[in-house]
Amino acid sequence: MATTGNLSEEQVHCSICLDVFTNPVSIPCGHNFCQSCILGYWKSSPLYQCPMCKKSFYKRPDISVNTVLREIAEQFKEMKTSPPLAHQATAQEPPPPLPQTSPPPSPQISASQLPQTLPSPPFSSLPSPSWEEVMCDVCLGEGRPKAVKSCLVCLTSYCEEHLKCHSARFTKHKLMEPVANMEDRMCPKHERLLELFCKKDQMCVCVLCTETDHRAHYTVPVEREWTEKKAQLKRTGIDVQQMIQDRVKKVEEIKHSVELNKASAQREIEESMQVFSELVRSIQKTQAELVLVIEEKQRQTERWAQGLIAELQQEITELKRRNTELETVAQTDHIHFLKSFPALSTPPSVKDWSETSVPTDTCVGMVRRSVSKLEATLTEMIDKLSDSEIKKVLKYTVDVTLDPDTANPWLQLSQDRHQVRHLGAWQDLPDHPDRFDTVVIVLAHEGFTSGRHYWEVQVGEKDDWYLGVARSSVNRKGRISVSTTQGYWALAMKKGQGYRVSTSPPSLLSLDPKPKRVGVYVDYEEGQVSFYDVRARTHIYTFEDTFTEKILPFFYLYCCDKASDTIVICPVNEKHLIKQS
Repeated sequence: MATTGNLSEEQVHCSICLDVFTNPVSIPCGHNFCQSCILGYWKSSPLYQCPMCKKSFYKRPDISVNTVLREIAEQFKEMKTSPPLAHQATAQEPPPPLPQTSPPPSPQISASQLPQTLPSPPFSSLPSPSWEEVMCDVCLGEGRPKAVKSCLVCLTSYCEEHLKCHSARFTKHKLMEPVANMEDRMCPKHERLLELFCKKDQMCVCVLCTETDHRAHYTVPVEREWTEKKAQLKRTGIDVQQMIQDRVKKVEEIKHSVELNKASAQREIEESMQVFSELVRSIQKTQAELVLVIEEKQRQTERWAQGLIAELQQEITELKRRNTELETVAQTDHIHFLKSFPALSTPPSVKDWSETSVPTDTCVGMVRRSVSKLEATLTEMIDKLSDSEIKKVLKYTVDVTLDPDTANPWLQLSQDRHQVRHLGAWQDLPDHPDRFDTVVIVLAHEGFTSGRHYWEVQVGEKDDWYLGVARSSVNRKGRISVSTTQGYWALAMKKGQGYRVSTSPPSLLSLDPKPKRVGVYVDYEEGQVSFYDVRARTHIYTFEDTFTEKILPFFYLYCCDKASDTIVICPVNEKHLIKQS
């Protein structure tokens, strides 16, 4: 490369026409251009702006001929063996006085214009947005051609023709796909290329920024940061792809569940039709039998009444005959009358009919007795359905453990958090905000905001307890009323009062035999809480409500110091649910 003194060839080239200066002039910001080039540039630009530093002027600035630079340029022209390509154009050259004889020792800048919070990929990999056409910055006029490359050093976009000229002279400049607003790659404060990334402030900075606002901050080349962020982005992409796959799998799972639900619903319909058909047949059979019995009763009554009528008719005939005899004797002479009188004076021997009657109601109570038989049949069917229902909820079995942070100080929990009993003594426990301080209640650690859940509780012979589910927001301090209005859905056994459920007011239940093992089933979406006697395989009671927040299993124990009265959350064993043949 030709040099004069310490000057390089690039320093005597106009950054607009990329040729040796012709009549060079200086503008107020200190940059030099050919006089015709800078005047032509300002004519084609809406602003009076320096092509290199982009400094704007409110009016066209004064220009002065740079005689020293003109003489140096003339010397270069004499040294050149062939005339340079001349282009009447506008372009941007790296701002002097930095020499362009070699690139800086730091890594090549490939991601200088990045967001202030997260670096973007190198500029060479950033295509121009499809909706924005980047024009050549060198060509003048309205019909400027599209740019094919942008230079990160010159901060200028070139068409194919000007790119050849640029590349021939500046072989070490970094090119990229054309982008608009190249000046945005410059530090707005120091007008230097953004080539570093501040780790502390998460923003792109220039070299001079590391000596001022970002002094002593940890900075790295933007390319290295881009590499790290790209790797992070790749990992994020992998995670996103996995999330997509998980959700696609979940979609398929939901679709499969819908199909299974559809098949289950069809089976339920068929079973319900079978059950109700059987019930209807049983009703029809009982009704037919009742009709036959009633008709037979009516026929028996009719035959009996006919016999009575026949007997009465016979007596009427006999009495009429006697009446005729009496009338005949009454008309005879005295001697004949007196002789016949002893035989006729005694009333004929007939039956006393005063207490005889035929009932007008065929069969009192017969319908009730027949319906009672249906009630027994219906109860048997309900028991069968309850048994089947309990078996179905087994698939929703969950492991419920007690939360020690909620346990009243009178309660003692087992180490595995599956048992609780009334200790009979106050324990000095931390005053946790979730702890029940007055009522002897403990909540489960697990809560539910959706889905179906089932667990079993062994209550044994204990005769003072509540169990069920409660809203997570229930009051934990002071006296508490266990009812649905207060956020409790519970089955209770109160000594001397029997079984009840926490409706408002409480509803009493008649349970025989007493349940020793209670199953609890929750369907959050349906707002359903059901209780079952596991050993008897019967349904006890079902709440139907609406849940709007998290609900948790809860247990309420009254004072008792016998270890045998411990309430236990039992592992579900399907064997005890299977009927023995």
